[in-house]
Amino acid sequence: MPSGFAQAELIAVLVAVTDNEPRVMTLRAGEALPSGPFETDHRSLQAGLRAWIESQTGHPVGYLEQLYTFADRDRDPRKHEEGGNPRPISIGYLGLVREQEAPGAGQPSWHSWYQYFPWEDHRDRRPDVLEAILADLDDWAKDGALRRQRIDYLFGLKGKPWNEDLTLQRYELLFESGLADWADKRENPELGRPMTGDHRRILATGITRLRSKIKYHPVVFELMPDSFTLLHLQRTVEALSGLRLHKPNFRRQVDQQKLIEETGEMSNGTGGRPAKLFRYRPAILEAQVLSNVRLSVSRH
Repeated sequence: MPSGFAQAELIAVLVAVTDNEPRVMTLRAGEALPSGPFETDHRSLQAGLRAWIESQTGHPVGYLEQLYTFADRDRDPRKHEEGGNPRPISIGYLGLVREQEAPGAGQPSWHSWYQYFPWEDHRDRRPDVLEAILADLDDWAKDGALRRQRIDYLFGLKGKPWNEDLTLQRYELLFESGLADWADKRENPELGRPMTGDHRRILATGITRLRSKIKYHPVVFELMPDSFTLLHLQRTVEALSGLRLHKPNFRRQVDQQKLIEETGEMSNGTGGRPAKLFRYRPAILEAQVLSNVRLSVSRH
């Protein structure tokens, strides 16, 4: 380990979709992401991480990938202000799981990621909280045309489209402008729920990665039950992307990709007509070149 660096820890963005909400597993009543020391007694990092996540969630993780190694000097302001402390290093991972009660250490709990980033949910309309945020950013943008251009691009202003894949860039702009910081010291509901250290930045990194990933890799099936309706599948993709999808286009794309098959059963209609149940086709997924398989986000 280089001089001045602390022992590495693992930190996980564990995502589930429950009742059409993208939810993340947290500790300390929603203030922190699950994290723990890097252990070397497993055959591989992946094996050790999977075991650690299962101990945290009480449920085996499905899809798992490394996000990023976070090692900025001021990522934990409390330690930075004390001086003389080694720089913390966190190896971030994105995992997809099914939400359930987990009696692990620190009383894990699940929260919608839109509690932390309320301006990212555009499923029903442009979020009201954006108006207050943009008003503050207008003052910050007076110091330069480039700032104005960045705001317009990142927040879909002046004819530019909203790009759901820019979650991290939007949060980092708020940090740069002084509206938010990695310690999230401000109690401002317009800026979302705070988290400790740079955990909200790590969460934004996970959201950005997953929103991009579902467009070219069928990872969304890791979040689905064994059988599901097409509407359930669409609502899951919408929850992750924060957008409403064009129903006929979505179903046509799913059909063209031949990723799912009918189970021969019908859903138990709860307030509506029963619908056909589907399941994903593991043999098809294994045979396809996954980088060429897309579940596109088609807007209205």
